[in-house]
Amino acid sequence: MTAHPSTRKRRRVGFFHRHIANPVTRRLPTQVLLETTGRVSGRPRRTPIGGRLDGDVFWLVSDHGEASDYVRNIKADNMVRLRIRGRWRTGTALLLPDDDPRARLAKLPRLNSAMVRALGTDLLTIRIDLDRK
Repeated sequence: MTAHPSTRKRRRVGFFHRHIANPVTRRLPTQVLLETTGRVSGRPRRTPIGGRLDGDVFWLVSDHGEASDYVRNIKADNMVRLRIRGRWRTGTALLLPDDDPRARLAKLPRLNSAMVRALGTDLLTIRIDLDRK
């Protein structure tokens, strides 16, 4: 039995992110990092993300929705940290399945949004309410 095309795409994109893109971008000082708590290990998990800070709210769209490891971690524990412009901030992540992720991408940085649209299989909007400084 063969996997559904979106499942194959998600696996290929996941492999690329996990083994090629993320290890490189995670080290860039300007890259926004999302730190979740591993749902099984309990250890910090850092994922490079794209999105936009709007006051004390950070918006992003997950390209694989609830199939993304960091989304599954958020579902288990929605307390997160974000590294923005080299500084760590704590916050609470909220999954917004009723939000239109394509409309949301139009409001986020163009390059990242284009990549999410091209590589994504199940888009999901995420809002992170950051604690006051």
